[in-house]
Amino acid sequence: MAANLDAPPVLSTPDHILDVAAGRNYAAGSPRLSDIQLRTVYEIDRTVRDINSSKWSRIALQFPDDMLKDAPRIFEQLEKGLAERPRTPEEDIQDPSARDLGKLEHLELGGKKGPRKLFILADTSYGACCVDEVAAEHVDADVVVHYGRTCLSPTSRIPVLHIFTQQVLDSNHVTNAFIEAYSDKTECVILMADVTYSSHVAPLSSMLKDLGYQNIYPTSIKHDPSSLLPNRNVPPAAEADPDALKSFHLFHISTPPESLLLALSSRVSSIRIFPTGTRADQPGRPTSIISSTTKSLQRRYALLTRLASASIFGILINTLSVKNYLHIVERVKRQIHQAGKKSYTFVVGKVNAAKVANFSEIEGWVVIGCWESSLIDSKNFWKPILTPFELSLALQCDDERVWTGEWSSDFQVILDRQPQNAHPPLPDSDKDERDFTNEVSDSEEESAPPEFDLRSGRYVSRPRQPRSGPTPNLQKASSASQVAKRRVGDLATIRGQVSPAAEFLKSHRTWTGLGSDIDIAYEEDGAQIEQGQSGIARGYTVNKSSSKQ
Repeated sequence: MAANLDAPPVLSTPDHILDVAAGRNYAAGSPRLSDIQLRTVYEIDRTVRDINSSKWSRIALQFPDDMLKDAPRIFEQLEKGLAERPRTPEEDIQDPSARDLGKLEHLELGGKKGPRKLFILADTSYGACCVDEVAAEHVDADVVVHYGRTCLSPTSRIPVLHIFTQQVLDSNHVTNAFIEAYSDKTECVILMADVTYSSHVAPLSSMLKDLGYQNIYPTSIKHDPSSLLPNRNVPPAAEADPDALKSFHLFHISTPPESLLLALSSRVSSIRIFPTGTRADQPGRPTSIISSTTKSLQRRYALLTRLASASIFGILINTLSVKNYLHIVERVKRQIHQAGKKSYTFVVGKVNAAKVANFSEIEGWVVIGCWESSLIDSKNFWKPILTPFELSLALQCDDERVWTGEWSSDFQVILDRQPQNAHPPLPDSDKDERDFTNEVSDSEEESAPPEFDLRSGRYVSRPRQPRSGPTPNLQKASSASQVAKRRVGDLATIRGQVSPAAEFLKSHRTWTGLGSDIDIAYEEDGAQIEQGQSGIARGYTVNKSSSKQ
């Protein structure tokens, strides 16, 4: 961190972190789509039909960066399609009391009059795969039309209409790559594609079955990130027995995000990827490649073991729209507190290394986001970044931590588990007495027992964190106990609680702020007034006899 910088730091988020749409479908120099191609790729007719059949008046159109060049034309096509078919009285909201009386009253949504209005959301608050409810609420939108690939995480406030787009795919190239990869026609293979190519799965499955592959299982999209195949249906055999999925191979069309590869690595027998980014002018025949996540899993396990001895965690909220994100924040806080560690919550918008490097007290980060954006490669970050699933393993003791290679990025898996209390509740009879005894013992011993750091191979000692539990009734305690408790005043406290951040500020940082008038003992007569420097910025005059400085 102390290295000299040759250029100003980049404060924007790198594309390889935030662009969860791992293989972009549009190259920088891609040709302009014709009007017919535009209506087909972006499903203009279906979008108009769904909007006309609804009660939405204000529609927000969310595009990823690579599709923004087509946003004005899509806006015009939708506006034209909605104007051709005006809203009918049956499609408007009616007052139930007026309906019973046989009176027809047309009510505008949100009390606003006028035709439907469209808005383009040109920039997302977080990842492009998530629905940007924050930007949609700024324009008071009733619905968000999300274009491009998506994580399909359930939203918490605003309904969403997903337009995956229909990308062009050469079926012959995919079929030849499949035959080359699976010569045995009796193997069980799951055929899966990115959402932008999902319309090609069923026709490809029919072609392969005609060639003799009878154990092909084509997947279809469903809104369930917690599924064994995230957002896809699973074979009937795997629904009854999840272990049966390990007998299937997976053939995936288009490069999936790394979070999906890590999640599926322990659930299926093997994974083959057919990349869709190859251009026609490139030499060689398109072929599939086998996916290996061994090194990635080893790196993730090394990161969580590195943070096993950390005492201060930072919780990065990387979403404000995914359903139940507040519940997982509280669950993570409780897990960290029960482990005797400290946590702080941060909302910094789009995560990058320059932002999180400002908090030097944090020893490790936990990202709360969708199941795709919560996996952040922390090579360029000062401190490691984990997912809630990895944090649950890092907080376990060394003799209890067992990782079979299973990995998950969906925080709903953590919420569905039964919470394990590190400190069970005390009986009501001696609860106050034992709570007070624990606080006195914590005061006498400022540091927790040393822990063995697997990364450095040494024992490390961390400051003891305050335990959970209600504040004891000090009025029932003796005066001697009160004196013993006040010895903790040597540590930095905020509102009577020991604060590791304040202690770090007190003991490690050389600059501690401007101070306070309460802490500075001024003389009764006040300080003597002295003449300061005067002049302009390029040269100050200290006094009349001295030259400019």
